[in-house]
Amino acid sequence: MLDISVGLLLLTAVVFLGLIFLLNSWLYQPLLKFMQEREESIRRDLENANANEEGSQKLFEEARNIVSEAKSEASAMKKEAIEKVKAEVNELIAAKKSELEKRYEEFLQEMKKEEEGIKSTLISQMPLFKEALKAKFNKL
Repeated sequence: MLDISVGLLLLTAVVFLGLIFLLNSWLYQPLLKFMQEREESIRRDLENANANEEGSQKLFEEARNIVSEAKSEASAMKKEAIEKVKAEVNELIAAKKSELEKRYEEFLQEMKKEEEGIKSTLISQMPLFKEALKAKFNKL
């Protein structure tokens, strides 16, 4: 029936074990080593990506803080500039008002002088007017 040859069975077992040993040392061990290295590399890359993300979040927050500080600084500078301009304008207005008041006073003084001059002229010419009125009434 079945003829089992022990020598052939042992030879097959030795060849099979040799093949497993060779496959293990030449193929499986390097393949497993490569897969472990790749897995380690992926893990490191994920850690680096997470660290970079945390760093970028920190940088983003820092940039946002800088921008908000710059906006508040710009707003303060704008308010300061507006206040400065308002003060300058108020000073100019006050100077113009005082100048106009001075000119008004000068004008009033000139008007008083002219009024006095006209009054003195009219008073000096009063006898002429009286004579002219008398002459008119005499004609009537």
